[in-house]
Amino acid sequence: MKESAQNRLRRYNIKPSVQRMAVLDYLMTHHTHPTADTIFNALYPSIPTLSKATVYNTLNLLTEHGVIQMITIDEKNARFDARETPHLHFKCASCGEIFDFDLPPLQIESLKDYDISDIQVYCKGTCPSCQKKTQH
Repeated sequence: MKESAQNRLRRYNIKPSVQRMAVLDYLMTHHTHPTADTIFNALYPSIPTLSKATVYNTLNLLTEHGVIQMITIDEKNARFDARETPHLHFKCASCGEIFDFDLPPLQIESLKDYDISDIQVYCKGTCPSCQKKTQH
């Protein structure tokens, strides 16, 4: 059974406000790695009291507590991901879409003296769909 945004916020000891639940729920149901502006534009029609500042502050809070991950795969925009399991991000240079791929367990025994708080793996290239378009 899928965890609700409210339960995930509580699990991380974050008070579940309407805005926080809406932002997190959007990320949990839209696996498109949206920007803050994309999230604001999607939620504003149903929450007219929502401001861009609230979205940015909520994303910062959720990132700081490890509820979500900020993805800095391109220089233009930070994107956000609510997926909790470690995975790789692939960004297509043609269409700009970001894809998730599961990673095998990383062998990091050689880093035993390091306290690892985050692992991010990015790949860039051309997705199969865009490759097909250029072959025709």
